[in-house]
Amino acid sequence: MRLSPWWRKAVLTTHVVTAVGWLGTDAVLVAFGIAGMSGADPAVIYPALGLVGQWLFVPFSILVWLVGVFNAWATPWGLLRYWWVVVKLVITTVMSLLVLFALRPRLLAALHEGAALPDRDRLDLLIAPVVSTVLLVTATVLSTYKPWGRLRTTRSLPRSPRA
Repeated sequence: MRLSPWWRKAVLTTHVVTAVGWLGTDAVLVAFGIAGMSGADPAVIYPALGLVGQWLFVPFSILVWLVGVFNAWATPWGLLRYWWVVVKLVITTVMSLLVLFALRPRLLAALHEGAALPDRDRLDLLIAPVVSTVLLVTATVLSTYKPWGRLRTTRSLPRSPRA
């Protein structure tokens, strides 16, 4: 599929905006996590963290993946043509799955339990956005420098002469 330059820029802009939104939400969750671990009122911090996570972090993780896959598929970079795109796809897929299936239950617990949230969940709610931030910055570096070149393509076998 080939997009016109206008549509290609629109899709790329949407991808960048959703990724920046995810990164910004990471920063907010890190700030809440540090505040919670540093003695701020857990009855205030953890429900707020849960709300931000539910209403921003989870949707951005899904949107970044969807728009990124469409962006790769609809542009000359392709989804499986270059190593840097494949690595970004793996990073984003793993992160999105972890957000949906591992982090989301803890975000809901933070939202509903507040001050009663166990210490282990509080620590997880700090570690997860820190790791996510590192991985998103890594994906950004990959997008900027585009290392490693193309994936090897399988060469077709020579045709055998007809008998």
